[in-house]
Amino acid sequence: MGFRFRPVDSTFYDLFTTSAKHLVEGASLLAEVLADGADRHEIAERMRRAEHAADETTHDIVKRVNSTFVTPFDREDIYSLASSLDDVMDFMEEAIDLMVLYEVGDLPSELAEQVEVLQRCADLTAESMPRLKTMSDLEEYWIEVNRLENTGDKAYRRILAKLFSGSYDALEVLKLKDIVDALESAADAFETVANTIEQIAVKES
Repeated sequence: MGFRFRPVDSTFYDLFTTSAKHLVEGASLLAEVLADGADRHEIAERMRRAEHAADETTHDIVKRVNSTFVTPFDREDIYSLASSLDDVMDFMEEAIDLMVLYEVGDLPSELAEQVEVLQRCADLTAESMPRLKTMSDLEEYWIEVNRLENTGDKAYRRILAKLFSGSYDALEVLKLKDIVDALESAADAFETVANTIEQIAVKES
């Protein structure tokens, strides 16, 4: 029977947990920006700070990989997971930034369903990251994230149908579609995170 040495250093697991917590904050800010009377400029500034903090955590993970002789799992998988987590934050920040840059008025109420999916995915990801250390009880996580991403896809299609129903003028459709696309990309990126964790778990089992 083969034996794989697993380092006891918890730094990588702590960094991935921190990275996932940034996503929880980002999803929370998305929910805030949908509220009536929300100060989008102020929320966008907080999101920029959160995105910067997430970038710093990603850089810390990369530096740790480059300076560590024995990593807890394959270096390529560490890079992939860090990059995927960073992508989620980038797309969430993009959605809020576009709301401000485009100076959109009222947002379609259906966006709330997309954001709810992102909040749930963020919570699940943050809860699951510490379990990377033992690679236990992770299957339910990636199954649920995949289910949520499918729910997000359906919400995305419903929103597109509404945007192209004739209720909005052409310029507003273009603005709102960019925002909706960014939220959909964030959901897809969450699924990529879950799929990466599944691949890691399979390799390490």
